[in-house]
Amino acid sequence: MTDSGLAPLPASDRPDTAARLRDALLAASFTADGLLDLLGAAAYAALARSETVPALRATRGDTPLETLVRLFLLQQPVPHARVASVLPVEEALAAGWLTRVGGDEVAATVDVRPYGGPGGEDWFIVSDLGCAVGGAGGIGQRDAGVVLGVGGASTTLAGITVRTPVASALDLGTGSGIQALHAAQHATRVTATDLNPRALHITALTLALSGAPAAELREGSLFEPVRDDETFDLIVSNPPFVISPGSRLTYRDGGMGGDDLCRSLVQQAGERLNEGGFAQFLANWQHVAGEDWQDRLRSWVPRGCDAWIVQREVQDVTQYAELWLRDAGDHRGDPAEYQARYDAWLDEFEARKVKAVGFGWITLRRTGSAEPVVTVEEWPHPVEQPLGETIRAHFDRLGYLREHDDAALLDSHFKLVGEVVQEQVGLPGAEDPEHVVLRQHRGMRRATKVDTVGAGFAGVCDGTLSAGRILDAIAQLVGEDPVLLRDRTPAQIRLLVEQGFLEPVR
Repeated sequence: MTDSGLAPLPASDRPDTAARLRDALLAASFTADGLLDLLGAAAYAALARSETVPALRATRGDTPLETLVRLFLLQQPVPHARVASVLPVEEALAAGWLTRVGGDEVAATVDVRPYGGPGGEDWFIVSDLGCAVGGAGGIGQRDAGVVLGVGGASTTLAGITVRTPVASALDLGTGSGIQALHAAQHATRVTATDLNPRALHITALTLALSGAPAAELREGSLFEPVRDDETFDLIVSNPPFVISPGSRLTYRDGGMGGDDLCRSLVQQAGERLNEGGFAQFLANWQHVAGEDWQDRLRSWVPRGCDAWIVQREVQDVTQYAELWLRDAGDHRGDPAEYQARYDAWLDEFEARKVKAVGFGWITLRRTGSAEPVVTVEEWPHPVEQPLGETIRAHFDRLGYLREHDDAALLDSHFKLVGEVVQEQVGLPGAEDPEHVVLRQHRGMRRATKVDTVGAGFAGVCDGTLSAGRILDAIAQLVGEDPVLLRDRTPAQIRLLVEQGFLEPVR
C-alpha cells in the first residue's frame, strides 16, 4: 500500500513473518523494560518526548538491542550484516519491514515501539516513520494520511476503559490499533474501523507483531462501517476530536464544524450498545459564550444511557490554536504561513462565539432506564490510572442508588472503601472543627466535605450493621431525635456512595 508522500508499508498478510520478527525482537529484549534498562530513565523519558540525542548517545555500541533501537526507534540506517545478526533480515526485506539504503545498509520502513500491556505483556505499536507523538517539535510528517503511534491520549483512553470480559468490542477510529490491541485481551470479537485505509493496514501490523488475535477491519467514518443491526458490548474511540478550521490532518481533524464530530459520535453510540454495555471516548467540546458547557454536554447523551462526563482541562482559544499548530510542526515553517493558519483558527472560533475548549472523558452505559443518571463534572486533579474498574464501579453504584429509595437505603449495609482518610479543618485550639473532609487515596482521589454525623457514619461502616441502625446509635450518642436524623441523612449517604467513599455490601 502506498499513499502520497508516505512510504510503502510492510505486507499485512504474512503472519509467519510477523511472528518470527516478534520472536527476534523479544530475544533481543526489545521491550519497554529492556529499553529502560539500556537507555536509563533520562534518555528513556527524552525519547517519549521525541528527543533522540540522548538515545543516540546511549546506543553507540553494537549489541542486538542497540541495533534494534537505532533501526526502529531512531530510524537510523544500520549495516546489513549487523541487522542480519539480530533479525531474519532477508525475510523482513521481502515483507517490507526493512528497505535497502546506501551501499550495504538497511533502514526500517515503519516505527516500531515496545509497549507494555496491563498484564505485563510485551506488545509492539507500529506507526509511520517520524510520527512518535509527544515531542515539542510536532510530528515528523505532514501528509494527510499519516498514522501516529502511542501518545498520552491513547494511553489515557486505554487506562479508563472498563476491562470486563465481553463478546464484542468496537474500536472506532483505530489509528495504529492501540485500543483494538487492548480490547483483544478481553473481547471475543474485535471490530476496528477507520476512515484512513493506511490506519487499518497499520492496525493489522500492530496486532500481528504483538501476537494478538486479528481484528475485523472496516473502512469508513464514524459508525458508517457498522451494520444497522449490529450492536456491541464495548465501544471505544480516540476520535479526531480537534476543533479546527478544515480537515488538514486525518488523524486529528474530524472535518465537521466545531465539536459536531464528538457530539455525533456520542449521540449515535447509544443505539449501538447492548444492554449493560459501555461506550468510552475522549473528546473536545466548545465553551460557547452565553451557554453552560455542562448543559451542552448533557444534550449529547442518548436516551437509555447513564453518562459520566469528566472535564480534565480547559484552554482558551489562543492556547488551543497554538497547541495544535505546534502539533503539526507549523511553527517551524514559514512565519507568514503560520500567522495565516493562526488567524484562520481564531476566525473560526470567533464565528462560533467559542471562548475556550474543554478536553475530557465521556463514558456511557446502556441501561434502558426511564430515569438515566447524567453526571457532568470538572476534575482537573491527579487520578490513579488505570481507572477502568473505578468507572465500572461508579456505574454499578448509580444503578444501586436508582433501585433503592431512602427506606431501602436505610435498610442496606455499607462498607467504607480502602485508603480513605479523615481530615478535620478548623482554627487551632477550636473545640470542634469547622468541617470534616474525607479524602480518597485511590481511583479518582476525591475529597468531600461531610458533617460530624456523616464522618461518624462513614467511620463505622464495616458491613455488619444497617445504615438505619448506625444512625440510631449516633442519634443516641449525640442526643438527637433518631427520626429526624434518619430523615436528613440519606442525601449525604447517597453522595458518599455515588462518589465512591462507601460501597454497598451485597
